[in-house]
Formats: sequence, C-alpha cells, structure tokens
Amino acid sequence: MWVCSTLWRVRAAARQWRRLLPASGCHGPTASSYSASAEPARVRALVYGHHGDPAKVVELKNLELAAVGGSDVHVKMLAAPINPSDINMIQGNYGLLPELPAVGGNEGVAQVVAVGSNVTGLKPGDWVIPANAGLGTWRTEAVFSEEALIQVPSDIPLQSAATLGVNPCTAYRMLMDFEQLQPGDSVIQNASNSGVGQAVIQIAAALGLRTINVVRDRPDIQKLSDRLKSLGAEHVITEEELRRPEMKNFFKDMPQPRLALNCVGGKSSTELLRQLAACSFLRISNFGAFGCPSGRRTTVQTSSRS
Repeated sequence: MWVCSTLWRVRAAARQWRRLLPASGCHGPTASSYSASAEPARVRALVYGHHGDPAKVVELKNLELAAVGGSDVHVKMLAAPINPSDINMIQGNYGLLPELPAVGGNEGVAQVVAVGSNVTGLKPGDWVIPANAGLGTWRTEAVFSEEALIQVPSDIPLQSAATLGVNPCTAYRMLMDFEQLQPGDSVIQNASNSGVGQAVIQIAAALGLRTINVVRDRPDIQKLSDRLKSLGAEHVITEEELRRPEMKNFFKDMPQPRLALNCVGGKSSTELLRQLAACSFLRISNFGAFGCPSGRRTTVQTSSRS
C-alpha cells in the first residue's frame, strides 16, 4: 500500500512538473555570454509552504529571479527527476528538510546562463548539477552560489546528467566503502534492474569486478537479461534460480562474492547471505551492523531507488 501511495504522489508531482516544461523547453535557450543578469525576471517553480501530501501542498508559482551577485550563477534547468526522497522531503519525514517555503526537487541538470564577476570555475553554456540535496530543482531558472553547483560534461545523455547525483554515487559508495575489492572479485546484488543496481553493474564492470545480478522472474526475462548484460553484467539470474541447490555449482567457475548488496529484504537477503564468502559484507536495509559467529560480517542500508 505504501508503494502504491508513493507512486500516486510521484505521478501527481510529475503532472505538476510537466506544466513547467513549455516555458523551459527540453534544452533551454542558447546561453548568454554576459557575466551578470539584466533586469529581475519571473520564473515558475513548484513550491510547498508546509509539509503534507504533495498533491495538496505543492503549488505552481511564479517567483522573482534573484539578481546575480559576484559569486552567483544564473542557471536554466534542463531536466529534473522525481524520486521517492523528493516526496518524503515534502511530507516532512526525510532526514534533511529545507526551510519553508521551499522549492521541491533534489536532483537535476541545468545550463549556466550567466555568472557573477567573482565566479572562476563556471562559464555560460556549462552543465551543472546540485552539490548537495535540498537545492530545489523543480523550477525553470534559478540563481545559486557557485559552491552549490558541480560542473558535469555536456556531452552525456540529459537523463543521465539529471540523475547523476544520487544513484551512481550510492552505487560507488556501496562498492568502495565496505570491502577492499580487487579486479576479479565478485559482487552479488538483488533488484539489479533498479537505478542503483544498474549503476552498480556499470561501475563494477569499469573496476574489473564480476557481478551476479538477481532479478524477479517475468515473462520478458531474456530481454531484461540482455539489457543488463549490455551494461556490463556478467550473470543475470532470477530469485527462483538463486534458491536452487544447483547454485553451489555456480561458483566452480567464479569466486564466491565478497560483497552482497540488498534492497529487497526477507528471503531474498537470506539467499544473498548464503552465497557470500567468509568475512564478507551483506549490505541490506537501515544502517546498522551485525556480527556473525561464522566470521561473516553484515551491514545494512535501505535503498528506496527502483
């Protein structure tokens, strides 16, 4: 029920967000070469003045664009996703909450339109993403400090740039923070077709790691398997295959995983744990650590990305 409710709220927010698009366009106008904004302009944004149901508290408003100061950057939003964390923040039950009223949206990619006289690291035309959560990306334009932005390449896909700040970073930290993995080591994960899961596949492949990627069975399982393998997945198996006794033969041709990444829980996480080599990590849900008498170590983390 929580998932259905969240999806409904995400879709409601998406309908609001799409109302911003005609004014901004998909790629925005050609960036100006001047170093300061002219007269104050009006921009559109999705704003909430108090916490609650996003469909009820988020409003489409016209805001005045702030003047560009010496260390400021004027940007035009190109794309901004809607994530469950965005919804949680509006509801007021997220770990990080901005001061109200606030503009929604934690992720996105923008193009620099103008920069202040003291800005040295950015120029008009550059693509940027938020340096931290809570910046408020559900708007057509904005003026931020240079320190609030990170430059990204402008030749990567727009959707990839807009979602660069959360899922890939999460995947990287999970791969790097719990085991000192070496090329040739293996990693097993479930929900492998989630946003984080796909990032894990690509980063692991770049690091020379071998991945065992568990997914739920479905009619088009071969199509999904082919897509994940095109990203760099070495093996794609279903939850049912993971539970079969024959899995013990699976590791005759590859080392047992030193790291397991889980965002499903229940029986699925138990099966991941069974496949781990001794003294390995299982990353599950809600940060915490549990010692295992067998010598295996487990740590836990919740992933709401999918």
